[in-house]
Amino acid sequence: MNPTERRNARHYALQAMYQWQLSDTPVNEIESEFLFRQIKKKVDLEYFKELIHAIPSMADELDNHMIPFLSRPIQELDPIELAILRLSIYELSYRSDIPYRVTINEALEMTKKFGSVEGYKFVNGILDKIARKLRPHEVAAGKK
Repeated sequence: MNPTERRNARHYALQAMYQWQLSDTPVNEIESEFLFRQIKKKVDLEYFKELIHAIPSMADELDNHMIPFLSRPIQELDPIELAILRLSIYELSYRSDIPYRVTINEALEMTKKFGSVEGYKFVNGILDKIARKLRPHEVAAGKK
């Protein structure tokens, strides 16, 4: 696993999820568009495909992890921040091979790059709470 290629996979997956959320275009069409027209950098294609197929199929489950921690209805979230949260919650839930700190750091970097000016604070607060819930032993070990 190349960290740069994994990071690029997350960035492209974020853009694909944003498109899916706003247009409701079938994931297979979005995948084809990205593979043939959008992806210009070296990318972990397997991880990109995993993310763009898993996240839409699990969106309700992923959303249910964040809803208890939201101060407003999920429909009012910035679409980029929603896509970042879903991607990150997927990693926290299903990719225990990725340390929770890496997931949160990548989410913050994407939010700073693509999200609203102060969006990273919101994303950090939500993901920190979800990490404590989904990976309590890893979070506790990290605080020692």
